[in-house]
Amino acid sequence: MNKISALESKNEAKSYRKVATAACFGTFLEWYDFLTFATLAVTFGPLFFPTNDPASSLLLSLATFGVGMVVRPLGAAYFGSLGDRIGRRPVFLITIALMGVATLAVGFLPTYAQIGIWAPILLVTLRLLQGLSAGGEIGGSAVYLTEHAGESYRGFKTSFLSTMGPLGILASTLQIALLQSVLTPEEFAQWGWRVPFWISIVLLAIAFKARMALEETPIFTEMQQKYAASQSPLMDNFRDRETRKRMFLLFFCISAGGAVLFFCVQVYTAIFMKTALAIPAQTVNTLSMIATVSLFPLTILAGALSDRIGRRPVVIAGLILGAVTIQPVFQFLQILASQANLNLLLTGITLVGLSIPLALVVGPQIALLAELFPARTRNSAATLPHNLAAGWIGGMLPLIVTWLNQVMGNDLAGLWYPTIFLATAAVVAVFYLPETRNVNLRQ
Repeated sequence: MNKISALESKNEAKSYRKVATAACFGTFLEWYDFLTFATLAVTFGPLFFPTNDPASSLLLSLATFGVGMVVRPLGAAYFGSLGDRIGRRPVFLITIALMGVATLAVGFLPTYAQIGIWAPILLVTLRLLQGLSAGGEIGGSAVYLTEHAGESYRGFKTSFLSTMGPLGILASTLQIALLQSVLTPEEFAQWGWRVPFWISIVLLAIAFKARMALEETPIFTEMQQKYAASQSPLMDNFRDRETRKRMFLLFFCISAGGAVLFFCVQVYTAIFMKTALAIPAQTVNTLSMIATVSLFPLTILAGALSDRIGRRPVVIAGLILGAVTIQPVFQFLQILASQANLNLLLTGITLVGLSIPLALVVGPQIALLAELFPARTRNSAATLPHNLAAGWIGGMLPLIVTWLNQVMGNDLAGLWYPTIFLATAAVVAVFYLPETRNVNLRQ
């Protein structure tokens, strides 16, 4: 009997690894495609938004990045509801295909010098398609993976999905750094920036094949057999008072808090060092990669910690730590950059330290997305507020912070925005965020 149980346990573990690998690789591709645009924001400015003022070009480029984030909730509303009605798996295939095609098209897009105003129009259009796709993928993949994870160690098992964002940035940054090291600035501006978008077609083929082999989650399959799947999940969510409350908590405390930290730490930091501090791009890319690599073990440790002490205290600790460290860390980076010789070791350690609050929030985040809601409307209930937060709060952060800095004439003034937001989210979480680590996902 013990041998049979051990064999079943081994088969279940093998099956979960297959599901996790396919889900994570697909999400990695989504993030790689989506964030390559952010990594190239400085490059896109003069190519697609040429003006006499470099700061205005950068703002327009960041605004285009933000457009993709703003429409994420629309993709979440549509694809999230679709996932509750027809299943998690088919939605996975649709979103990955949409993202791959839109990203590949960016790589072939003519610049402003070639086709004039149509260049930024087409770029924004493709960015909108990327945003719609990401809205269905990011959040839905969390539900899919968590429903496959079982009842034990969900925080640890699902935390790997949270590393796909940093991994996407790492792959994008490493690739761009390599291109910039072997190409002249003229060659990179002319065609080198297109290479990361061209490569996405290979990644898309691998991800799509892996996802074709996936099965529907056992929880959704059970609901189908019982005819319990919701036919109007979004309406059902908003009718239920407890679900509405939890959707707000997910939006404001967990997803928005994680998004603010993610875009502040992983996206805006590199922009700040390249523009405000005038640190060479290659140096910034190297430092960013070091900080990103540190996120992998930190995130997994945070997910495992949430299995031991609960999701709630880990997330709250991350929000508080983020609120009290953002301003001092960026001030310290400014001091380091003002020295004759930049201390690379100290700068790298500083960026790693800034990654800790991010890991504390996003480590338990994937499990929380699913645990907060009932199975019947879980996909739409989790996906909409998560993407609303990531798109409207996190995605617009680089633009808002940069704009505030320019208006106030201070490179650090805009950072009070994420600081105040995280502090407020921490207070709300302390009073209202429930503990979910032992919840039954089948209910």
